[in-house]
Amino acid sequence: MKAYLNEELSFEERAKALVSEMTLEEKVFQTLNGAKEIKRLGVKAYNYWNEALHGVARAGVATVFPQAIGMAATFDEDLIEKVADVISTEGRAKFNVQQKYGDYDIYKGLTFWSPNVNIFRDPRWGRGHETFGEDPYLTSRLGVRFINGIQGHDKKYLKAAACAKHFAVHSGPEDLRHCFNAKVSEKDLCETYLPAFKACVKEANVEVVMGAYNRTNDEPCCGSKTLLKDILRDAWGFAGHVTSDCWAIKDFHEFHLVTKTPVESVSLAMNNGCDLNCGTMFVNLLQAVRDGLVEEKTIDLAVTRLMTTRMKLGLFDKEIPYSDISFDEVDSDKHRALNLEAAKKSLVLLKNKDNFLPLKKEKIKSIGVIGPNADSRAALVGNYEGTASEYVTILDGIREAAGSEIRVRFSEGCHLYKDRMSGLAEANDRMAEARAVADVSDVIVMCLGLDATIEGEEGDAGNEFGSGDKRFLTLPGLQEEILKAVCESGKPVVLVLLSGSALAVNWAEKSSKVPAIVQSWYPGAQGGRAVAKLLFGEYSPEGKLPVTFYKTTEELPDFTDYSMENRTYRYMKQEALYPFGYGLSYTHFSHKAEVFVDGVPAKEVLLSNAADHSGEELLKLNIDSVVTVKTAVTNCGDYNGGETVQVYIGARNLAGAPKYQLKALKKISLEKGETKMVEICLDSKAFGLFNDNREKVLFRGIYDIYVGAVQPDARSFSLTGSRPQQFAVECISEDVVETI
Repeated sequence: MKAYLNEELSFEERAKALVSEMTLEEKVFQTLNGAKEIKRLGVKAYNYWNEALHGVARAGVATVFPQAIGMAATFDEDLIEKVADVISTEGRAKFNVQQKYGDYDIYKGLTFWSPNVNIFRDPRWGRGHETFGEDPYLTSRLGVRFINGIQGHDKKYLKAAACAKHFAVHSGPEDLRHCFNAKVSEKDLCETYLPAFKACVKEANVEVVMGAYNRTNDEPCCGSKTLLKDILRDAWGFAGHVTSDCWAIKDFHEFHLVTKTPVESVSLAMNNGCDLNCGTMFVNLLQAVRDGLVEEKTIDLAVTRLMTTRMKLGLFDKEIPYSDISFDEVDSDKHRALNLEAAKKSLVLLKNKDNFLPLKKEKIKSIGVIGPNADSRAALVGNYEGTASEYVTILDGIREAAGSEIRVRFSEGCHLYKDRMSGLAEANDRMAEARAVADVSDVIVMCLGLDATIEGEEGDAGNEFGSGDKRFLTLPGLQEEILKAVCESGKPVVLVLLSGSALAVNWAEKSSKVPAIVQSWYPGAQGGRAVAKLLFGEYSPEGKLPVTFYKTTEELPDFTDYSMENRTYRYMKQEALYPFGYGLSYTHFSHKAEVFVDGVPAKEVLLSNAADHSGEELLKLNIDSVVTVKTAVTNCGDYNGGETVQVYIGARNLAGAPKYQLKALKKISLEKGETKMVEICLDSKAFGLFNDNREKVLFRGIYDIYVGAVQPDARSFSLTGSRPQQFAVECISEDVVETI
């Protein structure tokens, strides 16, 4: 028996033995995403490129869950892992039949290039909806649990291989990504851009990391010694394989101009730890070896890592735990039910003036559903999507929920971004129809926003002026004009936004004619059903914003500025339209918290970052301290519902520090009248902040701990009428608690 077929050996030993039998040319062709068959060694063709951002993508029918940003809005770690587990189950089921019929094509492997754990630092970035939002902590927690679901919990084999991307400091602009140099301070690098990747590597043992297109601090990410060697391999001990983004390595010499030839480019990538090339550039490794630019043993190591991944997936073994997953699992009733649950939990109620929602069916005879996203499948799914067997648009969902007693009328109202629906018509050719629908309706549901044809990845999105990015935060095209015209009917308007990012709906927020606003993201194939059930009160909304909704682009730094100053809730100076962590409910929750330092109760103080507590005796915090947060949450309202306990920490009067940062969360479900106790433990790392030496330091000074359902800003209070409780502790010594 060949050593690489001996299942008693470790995967690494088997992979090394297999690679030792390959020729140099065979090894080089294994470093391409479309790896060739080596018949004499029993190595099947394998394509590493597969996608599973919110369901198995681009390979036929699969359960299409809400886009990643919508799943982030659930603030629900357990749900994210359940969703990812379903994705990997369907991935295995499809893989098993594809292998049976000899289909080794792209999008047919078990190496899923998800999740995207980049930080959504600027709302103009078109790919932000692929992420888990703007916060490093939330992104870390959801990224870890998504990877757990994809990779499974078998002690020996991977159910599928997850990939944390794009490493690192990547968030637009899309049209500059092939040449852009993201200049970032060591502090911002360590505090904002790297934590989610570190968690994915060190906590979730992610199998794959993908490099980004851009340069970071002058080094192209897919060939960066700093990122791939110093941080990923040496500091974090990453043992899996690294893949380039697609065709990113040719950017080295074509756009970044850090190399002069393809041979130099592949040498830079391979020598700094990029094992797999999405594309075909790595064929130049043959010449690189001949020229002495790359040693063959470096290629041996890369191919060994790649073969280790395939062996962990069981591709060289006869019987593994996942080989009997049936094709019946794909798009099953159980999976569609989870999809609906995820969609319901992702929706965020932004406005509900005088409890206008939920709608009372008995008081309504006619509903007008208006807008370019009302009957749009594209607005359900976002990008990197699979094919659903059933798409329930908002219009479909409302018709289904309304039943036979309520007349539902529909108008597109306007194009998503153009000035007319029909090419030969005059501009605004659906205005009269929209007004007519409004006139004969008791209530109007306006479905506006974006979709992935204008908000997404360069080359995918049809946004001819922004390469997928947004220029502005306002509703595109004629959408706001149609909204205002419909409001002139005097009928109450519920605004349902479908988008993957923040929109500045300032007029709608202020207008008394728009009593309710729902942020629906791209809610997945069951999204319309979820929205309709929310509108008619079949459940209470519980989603929270994973991003800040700003009022204008004018208040934002330049899109190409990667400094975190005045970005996201952690550093912004201005008031948000809707803050990170915010979301309304049909029910009401009360929170009663206590905080303990090493078992001793901490002092509760008034909510004021600038308050001077000098002279007061505060509990002392040190490097060995354990801070315990205990809070009793009671559902005081008339609906069963979900609530998210949010814990923020702020360092008072420390120059350059964030105002405060999310450092713990817990999603719970409560029946009306029910109380649950939540206990959260924090160590000194939760209080640490990075310096410019990549050290997380517990600095001297006072730290505020905020416990509640919102962040401790004035805007959240004005929108919800509630504030988190604030506790203060003091550190009297300075210690390094962690290094990057």
